[in-house]
Amino acid sequence: MTRRFDCGDPKQREEGLAEAASAVRRGELVVLPTDTVYGIGADAFTPSAVTALLTAKGRGRDMPVPVLVGTVRAANALVENLGPYGQDLIDNFWPGPLTLICRANRTLAWDLGETKGTVAVRMPLHQVALDLLKETGPMAVSSANRSGAPPATTVEDAEKQLGDSVAVYLDGGPCADAVPSTILDLTTAVPRVLRKGAIPHEKLRRVVGYIATDDGSGTDGDPEKPDTDGDAGKDA
Repeated sequence: MTRRFDCGDPKQREEGLAEAASAVRRGELVVLPTDTVYGIGADAFTPSAVTALLTAKGRGRDMPVPVLVGTVRAANALVENLGPYGQDLIDNFWPGPLTLICRANRTLAWDLGETKGTVAVRMPLHQVALDLLKETGPMAVSSANRSGAPPATTVEDAEKQLGDSVAVYLDGGPCADAVPSTILDLTTAVPRVLRKGAIPHEKLRRVVGYIATDDGSGTDGDPEKPDTDGDAGKDA
């Protein structure tokens, strides 16, 4: 049975977080507010739950699911390494709307889709999301909408699209900023922006010096064009 909790009410928030954490542990789906748009989430280490998430969205394995974390330590455990720029980016922009694509830790038993050995990871700047993530550990989270439909900026939008495929809806009110996260690929020699978002290019350049973009701008001279292998989670 689907349940919805108003996280603006302290009692409902406490109950809702407990119910959502239990649902995630059971392999069920939850909807949660983030600092960008509402997300639909599942336990990142339960393949059947990730499959259910993709099915609920009407999305294929060729569009793998990003991972949200509640702590930087959790993110470090998911990746092979952060490369030369990852820690500085985390220090400057996390928690916040920056998704980093890194080489995944090869020892982890999970299946997020066709990731090509990468993982898209982010720590959101939303207390409800962080409180849930600290209870559940890393969650596979995608935007709470059917594939091709507009992202949900209210819990009502999410419920209208996803219905009873979700066990628990956490209502955090309307999203303050519906701009998606910026996605930055750290698996290439020059960090590459795969999606423009809430963090503008100039702020990224202040931290890493140079970034590659789809139009080739923002790089030093003419470096070798990087791969696009790390394209996991473009709707994170």
